Amino acid sequence: MEYNTSELCDLYPDMVDVVEPLFEHFGGRSSFGGQLVTIKCYEDKGIIEETVQQDGGGKVLLIDGGGSTRRALIDIAIAEQAMDNDWEGIVCFGSVRDVDALEELDIGILGVGSIPVGAISEGIGEVDVPVNFGGVTFLPEDHLYVDTTGVILSPEALDLE
Repeated sequence: MEYNTSELCDLYPDMVDVVEPLFEHFGGRSSFGGQLVTIKCYEDKGIIEETVQQDGGGKVLLIDGGGSTRRALIDIAIAEQAMDNDWEGIVCFGSVRDVDALEELDIGILGVGSIPVGAISEGIGEVDVPVNFGGVTFLPEDHLYVDTTGVILSPEALDLE
């Protein structure tokens, strides 16, 4: 589904929080949205690898990677697994790699930058916890909407009709 974050901000000014403009688009889908599944981890992609194996229909994976640009949390294998399991998109407050391959996938992917060095995979981190970055606190099960203009957050699904 295509979202217009500017229009959603106009329609729901008291319901949405706007995330600071921190991200670059890396996936093949520039607009996406859904219910959040949150992860907090730092330079370790193990818990991300486990989470994307679950059914992601109607969901967006939001990763608080501490904003690290030293190691990529998202790579082509993780992105393909997420796409195969119907995740709407991934928002990573951290880095990605395999940039050329990511843009060929039909999934939304945001990151703060790219780097060729991959993260370790020890599984250290937490799932479904509140995380905070970009001037916003993200709670599990909040709803996130993304387009090329920006990223907005709502505690409830927004009526788009």
